[in-house]
Amino acid sequence: MTSKAQSGWRTRLVRFLETPFVLNFITGLILVNAVTLGLETYPVEIPVLADALPLADTVIVSVFVIELLLKMIAYGPRFFRSGWNWFDLIIVSVSLVPDAGAFTVLRAMRILRVFRLFSVMPDMRKVVEALMKAIPGMGAILAVLALMFYVAAVMATKLFGGSSEMFDTLGASAFTLFQVMTLEGWAMDVARPVMEQYPFAWLFFLIFIVLTSFAVLNMFIAVIVDSLQSKHFDEEEERAAQSEAEAQEDREVIHEELKAIRAELQALRADMKR
Repeated sequence: MTSKAQSGWRTRLVRFLETPFVLNFITGLILVNAVTLGLETYPVEIPVLADALPLADTVIVSVFVIELLLKMIAYGPRFFRSGWNWFDLIIVSVSLVPDAGAFTVLRAMRILRVFRLFSVMPDMRKVVEALMKAIPGMGAILAVLALMFYVAAVMATKLFGGSSEMFDTLGASAFTLFQVMTLEGWAMDVARPVMEQYPFAWLFFLIFIVLTSFAVLNMFIAVIVDSLQSKHFDEEEERAAQSEAEAQEDREVIHEELKAIRAELQALRADMKR
């Protein structure tokens, strides 16, 4: 088989794997698998259903394996250059590990197959890529938040250590302040018991909430939104560049056609002069 013929059938296989029918079929299987894995968490008393769920799981995993093998054949070495292909390969490989002995814990990880929706659905993939792009900025914000937590935990332990077990140690203070940051029952469960001994403790908690919940955590949202907008603008610029390239090709074709027409007109004029 010549390399040209091999490239031809590989191209046809790639087109087949990227057709809406195949993509929708794989997406449907992922959703069905999510439902079957959820049903396995319930005590099933119907024998037919108890036998059908493992069988359905096996069939779906087999289809995923066949799909990955076809992609490896179709794309060749290019398959391993895509992070999403590696993601699918790892997720499916976890499903093939036997759920016995030391690998029993991996049985619970089969639900990770639902995450394949990220690689199958383009819109979800864009969101994940934007989140990955925002990680450096989020890391800097996490560092600022961690520093604030450490300083606040040390201060809370020194100030309120004798008033409640929630502030006896640095670790306990940090965990309590995390509850305060989430605004979950912080007033009744944390602030008011402390204020019985330290009436001005409310000032500490209010400053902490403003700096963490209202300021730093909102920076996370700002970074993620900025990353999503940047992703959108990059795609718009890429489409604009592609449109400009296509327009340039069209202009070149028109220019060549005009040159050919001029040449024919010159030839006709030369024939008429004769």
